Amino acid sequence: MTLLAIETSCDETSVAVARDGRVLSNLVSSQVKLHAEYGGVVPELAAREHLRNLMPVTEEALAAAGVRTSDLDAIAATQGPGLPNALLVGLKAGQAMAFALRKPFLGINHHEAHLYSPWIGGEPLAADFAAFEPNVSLIVSGGHTMLVHVEGELKHRVLGSTIDDAAGECFDKVAKLIGLPYPGGPEVDRLGGEGNARAFDFPRPLLRDSGDDFSFSGLKTSVRYFLRDHPEVLEDGRKVRDLCASVQAAIVDVLVTKTMRAARRLGVSCVTASGGVTCNRAFRKELAAACGKAGLKLRLAERSLCTDNAGMIAILAERKFAAGVEGTSLDAEIRPGWAVE
Repeated sequence: MTLLAIETSCDETSVAVARDGRVLSNLVSSQVKLHAEYGGVVPELAAREHLRNLMPVTEEALAAAGVRTSDLDAIAATQGPGLPNALLVGLKAGQAMAFALRKPFLGINHHEAHLYSPWIGGEPLAADFAAFEPNVSLIVSGGHTMLVHVEGELKHRVLGSTIDDAAGECFDKVAKLIGLPYPGGPEVDRLGGEGNARAFDFPRPLLRDSGDDFSFSGLKTSVRYFLRDHPEVLEDGRKVRDLCASVQAAIVDVLVTKTMRAARRLGVSCVTASGGVTCNRAFRKELAAACGKAGLKLRLAERSLCTDNAGMIAILAERKFAAGVEGTSLDAEIRPGWAVE
């Protein structure tokens, strides 16, 4: 099967072409510079940029893959979750293409695609589902943090999720409090790598709670009060690096501890992680160390697949078609709050 996939759930316009489990092309047009001026994603601007970029990116993805539209067997697009106006651009474009080409169409859950992205790797990118095994998977992106028990291929259940701020939101909001440029997460990662993670003691929300839910709003608030009471910290470069390292350590501690606790409880032999925060160096290091100590296998999504991209959308759509999943109606609407089912 040769399939084209579109991803426009937030501020990345991405188009990919896959064939029989191999990603032939996976292009991403980022809007980071556009939104940096506002310190965060502006939904209306994101949708406008998707409209401007989608056709050129699609043409480039097809050319890079050496594929013509007449070669395509199916079309897929992210149907949710995400920003409504942004989702609308990609979903309707995908449905229109499927209608024009008289090909089947499938709407994909963006988070479900992240869930299976750790099984895509290599150069060029290709799916490795022959090595698939049950696992506990952590999806940790800008707006979502969730633990999922993946019992089999395309069979999973959510164990817990964020009840307020997600880990990525906490990184970005703390960065904004410190005065770091957008996007803040990578900046906290960069500065935190040069700081002392034990310099300041910040709370680990829900760390001792036996459940699998996450909460990072309290940590963000703690940093705000800390900076209110100690404004001099922002005037000392070394202390800023220590602050970033200490906040990062608190977030990573919660993520790793809860993931390992769920893995032990469910008796799985494998842990996976995906989403934008998976690029964080401290998180990757600590999770790898914890899995090594517990004798668990660890699969981390490729860095190119951690942020929003159509490559993972294409591979999941292929797997679903191969499993006999029915296509999505060409009249189907976006699902901005679509939970992983």
